[in-house]
Amino acid sequence: MKKLFILAFIAIAIVNCKRTEVVVEDVKTAEVEDTYVKDNYTKKEVMIEMRDGIKLHTTIYSPKDTSKSYPILLKRTPYSCRPYGENEFSKKVGPNKYLMEEGNIMVYQDVRGRWNSEGVYDNMRAFIPNKTGTQTDEASDTYDTIEWLVNNIDHNNGNVGTYGISYPGFYATYSVLSGHPALKAASPQACIGDFYFDDFIHNGAFLLSYWRATAVFGYMKDTPTTESWYEFPDIGTEDQYQFFLDAGPLSNLDQYYDENNVFYNQIKNHPNYDEFWQSRGIIQHLNDIKPATMIVGGLFDAEDLYGPFNTYESIEENSDNYNTVVFGPWSHGDWARTRERQVIGNIHFGDNISDYFQKEIETPFFNHFLKGDANGSTNLPEAHMFDTGKKEWVSFDTWPPKNVSKESYYMQPYEKLTQRANRMITTSDFVSDPKKPVPYSEDIKVVFTPRKFMTDDQRFASRRPDVLTFETEILEDDITLAGDILTKLNVSTTGTAADWIVKVIDVFPSDIENTEDVQDHLKLSNYHMMIRSEVMRGRFRNSMTTPEPFVPNQKTAVSLKLQDVFHTFKKGHKIQVQVQSTFFPYIDANPQTYVDNIFEAKAEDFKAQTHKVYNDSSIEFTVLK
Repeated sequence: MKKLFILAFIAIAIVNCKRTEVVVEDVKTAEVEDTYVKDNYTKKEVMIEMRDGIKLHTTIYSPKDTSKSYPILLKRTPYSCRPYGENEFSKKVGPNKYLMEEGNIMVYQDVRGRWNSEGVYDNMRAFIPNKTGTQTDEASDTYDTIEWLVNNIDHNNGNVGTYGISYPGFYATYSVLSGHPALKAASPQACIGDFYFDDFIHNGAFLLSYWRATAVFGYMKDTPTTESWYEFPDIGTEDQYQFFLDAGPLSNLDQYYDENNVFYNQIKNHPNYDEFWQSRGIIQHLNDIKPATMIVGGLFDAEDLYGPFNTYESIEENSDNYNTVVFGPWSHGDWARTRERQVIGNIHFGDNISDYFQKEIETPFFNHFLKGDANGSTNLPEAHMFDTGKKEWVSFDTWPPKNVSKESYYMQPYEKLTQRANRMITTSDFVSDPKKPVPYSEDIKVVFTPRKFMTDDQRFASRRPDVLTFETEILEDDITLAGDILTKLNVSTTGTAADWIVKVIDVFPSDIENTEDVQDHLKLSNYHMMIRSEVMRGRFRNSMTTPEPFVPNQKTAVSLKLQDVFHTFKKGHKIQVQVQSTFFPYIDANPQTYVDNIFEAKAEDFKAQTHKVYNDSSIEFTVLK
C-alpha cells in the first residue's frame, strides 16, 4: 500500500502538481542530461532563517566554473526541492536548458510549512501590506531569502530573478511585493491569481475534477520532512464520471476526507466569495511594481487562465515597470517541456514551439535584466501571442490589441447564431437533469487535473437534448478573436438554482484530413474544436459574495465572461456556441433547488428542471480588425 501511495504521489507531483520534467528523445540524450548538472554544478543545502525564526529548506546549485559571477534564479515551491541530499542531483535545473547550460546560480526553496521547511502552511497565504515586527507572509519570506542569498553565495553578481509555474508561479508573483532591491526580474507562469477563480473554483462552481488534488494542499504538518505526509483517496475505479455520479451529493464524499484535510474543509465552509477568499487574492496588490515582469500562460490551460491574464492586466494598469505577456498553444506548463510536437488533445499546433519560447523569449528576458543592460531594450514584444486557428505567432504592442472591436452574435431559434436578433421573443428550451449530467469529455478515465478536453471534439455534446447549439453559416472570410468573450444570457428556469456553461467552438470543414494525433474513434472531418468554455453558478449572477435563488419561470439576466482567446476562425469554418447546465465531473452537479451551501445539499434537493434561453441572449466577441 505504501508503494502505491508513493507511485500516486509521483504521478501527482510530477505530472499534475506542475513540476516540470525533461522529455528526452533517445537514450544518448538522456545520458547526457542525466549527468550534466552533476558535472557542471555543485550542490549545497541550507536552512535559511526568516525574521520570525522559522527556517526554510533551500537548495543551491552553483556553476563549478568560478571564473566569473552569476545571477541567481530562485524558484519557491510547495512541491518539494527533491532530490534531497547534497550528493543527489536533479537532472535539470533552472527554467530551461539554455539558462542551465550558459551558467546561472539556481536556487530552490520549500515554502513555509511544506516538505523540508519549518512552519505551518497556509494555502494562498494572505499578503500583509504593512507588516510590523516579526509579521511574515510570502513577500517577507522572499525578501529574507534573497537577502541571505546575495550575502552568502559566492560568485553571485547581486541580481536575482524569480520564476515558477502554477503554484510556484503564484510565489513568483508574490516575490515582486517583497521590495528587495536585488530582485530585478520575475516571470510568473500559469500563476494562480485567486483560488476562487483558478484551479478549484470557477465563478462559484466547485471543480469536482480537482477534488482528489485537495489532498496535496489540505494535509498540514509542522515538522520538516523529505517524505510525503499525505495520501490520496482510492476511488476504486477507472471511470471518474461514474464514481462521482454514484457518489451523489458532495456531502457523501466526506467519507474520504475528515477534518484533517484543512483545504477541502475550507472550500466546503466558504462557498461564497467571502473575506477568507478575498484576502488570499494576490492580483489586487500588484501596484507600483518595480522588477521587470514577463507573464506566461497557455491558451488551453484548464487550471490557470484567470491568473496570468489578470496578473498581466493588473500590473499593466497599476505599474510603470517593464511588463510583457506570452501565451502559446499550451496546456498547463507545456512551455517548460521539451517535446518536439506540440499537441493538445487531438490538435497539432506545430513543432518545437516550447523550445522556441525557451530559447528566443524566456532566456533573453532573464539575461537582459540579470546579466545585460537591464534598460528594457530587450527586442521582445509587449505581447507575444499564438493564433490557435492560423497556428502562428503574432506580436502586439498591447494586449488586447488596439485595433479590435466588439461584435455581438445572437442565439436564435433553429440553432442559428446571427448578428441580428429576431424581434419576436422566443426561447430555446432544454431539460437539465443533475442525475444524468452532460460529460465534459467522452474519455473514460481518471485524471487528477484535466487538460486534454480544452480542445476536445464537442460533437457528442451537440447531439444531446440537454445542450443548446447555436451556429453561424459557413464563414466567407477569416474572423480573428483577440481578447475576452462576454456572454449575455437571458434565461429562466422552473427551479430556483442553475449553472450556466458556455462553450465557444470552431467547427471544421468536412474535407480536413486526419493527423497522427487524432484518437482512433474520431475524425477531423467536421471536428467541433472547443476554443474556450466557462461556468457561472447562477446564484452568483449579481454578486459573488451574496448568492440569491432564481424566481421560477422569471426571465433573468446572467452574464458570463470567458477568458481571452487568440483564435482565427478560418474561411470555410463555422463559429458555434453551446449552452448547457452540467459539465460533469469537471464541475460538480448543481441540485437546481436552491440551498445555502451546495456542499450540504441532500439527495432530494437534486431535481430535473426545464431551462429556457431567450433569443435576445448574445455573445460578444473581441474581433481583430
